[in-house]
Parts: sequence; C-alpha cells; structure tokens
Amino acid sequence: METNQRHFNRGNVPTGYDIDNSLILQHTNGEWIYRDGPTSGNRKTFTFSFWFKRASISVPATNYIYDQYFMGQGTYARFHFAGNTVRFMFEGSSTELEADQQLKDTNAWYHFILAVDTTQGTAADRVKAYLNGNAYEWNNSDYPSEDDEDQWMHDQDLYIGGNGDASGAMSTYFAEFVVIDGQQLTPSSFGETDSDSGIWKPKDVSGLTFGDEGFWLKFDDSASMGADSSGNGNDCALTNVDATNQSTDTPTNNFCTFNMLMTQENSPAISDGSMKSTGSGAWNQTWGNIGVKNGKWYYEFKVANAASSSYFGASTAPAEGSYLVAATLMYNTSIMVGNPARIDYYYWQSGAQVSNEGTGWGTISTDDIIGIALDLDASTKTFTIYKNGTALSGTLSQPVDLPTNMQDEFVFPLYVQYSDKADEANFGGYTISSISSAATDENGYGTFEIAPPSGYYALCTKNIAEFG
Repeated sequence: METNQRHFNRGNVPTGYDIDNSLILQHTNGEWIYRDGPTSGNRKTFTFSFWFKRASISVPATNYIYDQYFMGQGTYARFHFAGNTVRFMFEGSSTELEADQQLKDTNAWYHFILAVDTTQGTAADRVKAYLNGNAYEWNNSDYPSEDDEDQWMHDQDLYIGGNGDASGAMSTYFAEFVVIDGQQLTPSSFGETDSDSGIWKPKDVSGLTFGDEGFWLKFDDSASMGADSSGNGNDCALTNVDATNQSTDTPTNNFCTFNMLMTQENSPAISDGSMKSTGSGAWNQTWGNIGVKNGKWYYEFKVANAASSSYFGASTAPAEGSYLVAATLMYNTSIMVGNPARIDYYYWQSGAQVSNEGTGWGTISTDDIIGIALDLDASTKTFTIYKNGTALSGTLSQPVDLPTNMQDEFVFPLYVQYSDKADEANFGGYTISSISSAATDENGYGTFEIAPPSGYYALCTKNIAEFG
C-alpha cells in the first residue's frame, strides 16, 4: 500500500481516465459545500468515494470530511480527521471507529472510500474503508448496531469539507467526490490498479447507479462548483466557494506545491492550497515538493510587498534532518534572486553564503510576477529570471549557470523570506490571486499569469512523465 501511494503521487501517472479539475477548500476562509437536507435516501446503506490532497495537517485540530447533525436527536454522523487520524463517528460521540495509520503526506493524492451497510449481520462488515484500493483497518471494533439508521438522510444538511462552522472547516483539495445512496460498494467501482506500474488510478464512474440522494461532484464547472454530474440534479450549495476555488491539480496530474513537511528555520505556516508560506518574525525557507534533474521547467511568484526581504529560486534538498533544526538556513545548495532595493543574485552552500552579486537587473515592485525558468537539459544547467514576462538583462548575463554542486542533483523550487512577507507561489495547479491571462505551457498544463518561455513546462506529473 505504501508503495502504491508513493508511486501514484510522485511517479509517472498512467494514461486512462483523466480527472481535469479539483476543488480547493481553505479553512481560514470558512469554505465548505453541503447538500440541503437529503430526506428520501437509504439511512442504513451508502458509500462515499473521494480523492483528496491535504493542504493542512495541523489547523484546525479537527477537519471534517463530512458532517450531519440530527436535530431533535442530539446525534450526528461524522467522518473526519482528528489531527492526522481518520475517525468515523455516529450516534453522537458514543460510537466511533478510528484508524491508526496517519495520512499526513501533503504532497500526495489519496483515494478514500467509506462504505456503510448496517443491515450486515457481521459487525465488521457494517463499516468498511479503503485507501488507494486497499482495506483501511480500524483499530477498534466499536461498530454500529445491526440495522442502525442514524448514519445520514435525517432531513439535515450534509456538510462536505466542514461542519457548518469555520472551526471545523478543512484545508484540502477534493476531486471526484461521489456519494452512492443504497449500496455498499468496493474499490473496483471507482478505481483500478494499472497493470504496468501497479499504481492505483481512477475509473469513470458515470455508469454507476447513484440512488435517489446520490451525487457526483466533478468540480468541472467553475460557475457552479457544486453541480451534480450524476443525472440526479442533487446539486450542492456553496459557502464562500466560487470559481477561484477551482484547480487543475488532480489525482491524474499532480502539481508541485509547497512541502509543509519540509521547512527550515522558524517553521513558516503553509496555507492557501500550499501555495503561500508565511513566516513569523525571522528568516525561514520553504521548498516545493517536486524535484527534477532534467527537463525545462517554469514557475512564478507574485510579489506581495516590494519593500520586504523575499528571495525566489531553486535548491537541492537539504541533508536529512537538517531542515528540522533551528539555525540551519540554506543548509543545502541554493540559488536565489530577491529584493528589497534591487534584484541581486545569491548562492549558498551548506549553511553559508558563497556569493552575493549585483546583477544590474533593476528592482522589484509590488505585484510584479517573477518567473523562474530552469534549463536542466543543457550541457551546463542554467536558470533565467523573468519579470512580468521579460528576461532580465544587466551586468550579470543570462542564462546563469547553476553552481557546480547543483549540476547533477535534483532541484526543487525555493522560497526564502524574512518575517511574514507571504509572496504567492504559482506552480500552475492552483493560483491564489485571480489570473488575468490564464496562460498555459505548450502542453496545455498549468495556469500562469505569464506564458512560460517556449519549451518550458509546468512542474506536474504529466509533464514529468514526458520530459523529466
């Protein structure tokens, strides 16, 4: 199972059924979706199937995948993260199932199935869970009683990605959220193992029987993110969700985001779909979660405050564990350009600055788009810096050679800041600010403010399969 998770989310995604869009929810904005009072469905038997990529692992402490409170009974059905542990609760807090395995890899797309049928005579058959096609084991046996019908369809709103209160909203990407009313289904209804790679991949679910209250959220209509594609017309309502919540980061094309499991010095907070890193009064740095050793790659940063100390670049991965230790900023090989005052070039190695060069490239203004183009196919690997679509020129000519210690290593996007500057990264899958140009790379992937230079591509698994 662990091998399948690693290969699926970080390797070459096999061809087949493609998922084009996902929904990104932010707990800080109080965002969730909900079904308005389902009433006619099966209260004992149902299946939830969904793909998700976590965008937070610590805030809030309880993240609700779905929640339904039964007014007048004082009970509820809940499926949520308690920290990084999956928990299914029903009949209030008196009955619950919990799993030991923690799902805290924010770089991974997971597929989860919760399949309930309380008519089953064997207790363990009443609530089944599956992760990436494999049985997901509960660590206790507190199953609902036979024929229990306190699971859902009790005339109350069914919340997804929250509990109707900002305190329980979760930060996550959702894709292919499917609810089946009246059947307890298995993984083969929603996915399959690729015969060549062993990777768990999605299947087209359009042929399933969804049941009266079932629905299928594809998130493919930016004007109606809660639209039901099952044919039932069971559209979901939206809370603080609009077209800006749509993303092209999906289980079949996983885009680079910031790696919240690997930050350095003073633990910056990762937010907004893992595309923003915010410090807390001192130096800190954050890596992207996709490293590349060959190919040509492009990504952007939007400057939040031109007077701040912010630096944009690329880096090798740090020595294992060094990113967890204080006072080890830049404990790797890194190149950066940054502000304030002027755009200078910095090269660090093993925690020490090797060089700081003036470039003659001018200055950075608030809202400028800084583009970084890595050419890792050249005989000597290089980088080029763009500002608002124009390659910068000055006393330091471009392209600039990567340092010798980076030439044969995997290279990751890098963001370094002092204090809480919170510039916006854009690796193509999700953008925090509205994009006016919506430019893509030449393969049609990514959404950028500035079109990538010819021959350069977004950091996503489909491009890596072809060029990486």
